[in-house]
Amino acid sequence: MKRALPHVLICAVAFVLAPHAVAQDDHMEIAKRVLSSVPLFDGHNDLPWAIRGADAPMDVRAYDISGDAAGHTDLARLRAGQVGAQFWSVYVPSSSMEDGSAARMQLEQIDIALQVISDHREELGFAGTAADVMRIFGEGRIASLLGMEGGHAIENSLGALRAFYALGVRYMTLTHSANIDWADSCCGLPELGGLSPFGEEVVREMNWLGMLVDISHVSPESMHDALDVAEAPVIFSHSSAKALTAHPRNVPDDVLRRLPENGGVVMVTFVEPFVNEEVRTYTGPPEDAPRATLADVVAHVEHIRDVAGIDHVAIGGDYDGIPRGPVGLEDVSTYPALFAELSRRGWSESELRQLAAGNMLRAMRAAEATARRLQAERGPSTATIEQLDGPVP
Repeated sequence: MKRALPHVLICAVAFVLAPHAVAQDDHMEIAKRVLSSVPLFDGHNDLPWAIRGADAPMDVRAYDISGDAAGHTDLARLRAGQVGAQFWSVYVPSSSMEDGSAARMQLEQIDIALQVISDHREELGFAGTAADVMRIFGEGRIASLLGMEGGHAIENSLGALRAFYALGVRYMTLTHSANIDWADSCCGLPELGGLSPFGEEVVREMNWLGMLVDISHVSPESMHDALDVAEAPVIFSHSSAKALTAHPRNVPDDVLRRLPENGGVVMVTFVEPFVNEEVRTYTGPPEDAPRATLADVVAHVEHIRDVAGIDHVAIGGDYDGIPRGPVGLEDVSTYPALFAELSRRGWSESELRQLAAGNMLRAMRAAEATARRLQAERGPSTATIEQLDGPVP
């Protein structure tokens, strides 16, 4: 008959065999504690677009995020991921410029997002300010903000820009992946060399409103022009570091080095070809394609921290706007794993709170303060693109 090992010896053997598992559990506890204390911001989630293209197009209740939704996002997974503040992207494709449907489609996307928030008001709460974010988080709900993806939707009208702000939009990405009349994008041949004079006026008017200027998707020249003009912090709602992955959607180091002066924030995205160079350049059969991983995302977070500073990095996953998340970051439930890994790499709880919430709350509050100052100095701009740039082709 075999004698049982003493309990203390069993524990010692388990620790010797699996010290990393024990340590990782400790770091996961740190991550969960941090994300319970501050509202984890995510800068970009394309759920409204997923709903638009679902089997019952634009039917919010048929998509039903209260159950096991088809994509990356539903209420249970948001809770598991400890998401505290979500920018819902109200994306409109650049192709809408061709048939003049951009503004109508933009209104429809805002309507979808507002329906989601209203239908799930026990879990979600609409936020228009940093104070709203903290209040809603304190109520145990997820603060829900709206971000427009593509300045083509304002159809060259500052009045339309102000109307979208009045409907709840709190950031606008200046372009999507095609040039527009007043700004060059990341992914088209340069036409303007950055922002036109009207594009600069758009940035000024966004500062006047208190709408965050989002320079994901724009060309490096447009990034620099926006930084030249902006009086409030800019954001990159979902971009990563170009020095690590040479995708045109990523942020060059010379732009990162300008962020401390502006106060801006890069919200690191999880898009596989944006965070892994092998994935970006792969051209072989799909079944043999390499994968990005959580470790790749960590590398981008730490690079931006090292170049721009700890005050200028946050998270913008782009779930439901991507085919799949990296290995280890498959959907919105996985954010704690990212924070646990950063803890394991030596990030303090204070630094993790900055990454999760502090940097974005600071940027929002600064934008709100800038708007109060500018609105005391002048009224809304009456400039037109024809006045500033000349006839539009």
